[in-house]
Amino acid sequence: IRCCFRSAQRSATSFLRRRRLKPGLRVWWSGSSTSREPSISHAQVTLRVFRKIKDHDPEFSTKEFPALAQQIFIDAHAALTQFNKEKLHSLVTERCYPEMVRGNRYKTLRWRFIESLEPPRVVHARCPDMISKGNLYGQVTLRMHSRQTLAIYDRFGRLMLGDEDEPRDVLEYLVLERHLVNPYGCWRLHGKIVPAWAPPKDPIIKTVLIPGPKLKPEEEFKDLNYQVPKPAAVQWHK
Repeated sequence: IRCCFRSAQRSATSFLRRRRLKPGLRVWWSGSSTSREPSISHAQVTLRVFRKIKDHDPEFSTKEFPALAQQIFIDAHAALTQFNKEKLHSLVTERCYPEMVRGNRYKTLRWRFIESLEPPRVVHARCPDMISKGNLYGQVTLRMHSRQTLAIYDRFGRLMLGDEDEPRDVLEYLVLERHLVNPYGCWRLHGKIVPAWAPPKDPIIKTVLIPGPKLKPEEEFKDLNYQVPKPAAVQWHK
């Protein structure tokens, strides 16, 4: 057993020398005992991504970024309720914009940010190459636990979803993106990550018109004592 462990240590040391990795990186074996490729810890990979982001954005800081990201989130939703397209384009990416405005043309949105239940914090970061090598995009995932109110009305003023007077606790994972190569780029809201364990959303309240009798100008519906007919029973066959 000692011989196998020493041989594994030697192979790991030779691998680090070939790859020219820093000696401070923590390494463990992944997979079976016969695998030769060690795995770098997730924390060390995230630190390397932060360094790459700071090379293009010197003002980036993991302590100050959560407050900036939370303010971008608040301003973007405030612009959405006011239907300010120009401001919304400057706060969200081209992928996030159609997802936010889809289906809201004839609706009235009432949204309000009340307070933060927990300080927002950065939980993940990545810096992938898009289309060509060297075209870097920085993506940072933020965990935000806050209290908000939301109410959606249709074009006739009828409530479809939510309640303005009922605040709810919302746990969200936001993704913010920046084009690092562009010197005039800025951080914008890119989307939300919905976990698999998240509870389903409340269904939209729909109002339908039930057909009734035709009334004359001098008649009222209450005086007729009209009862809605029940649908006839139907026997289904295979």
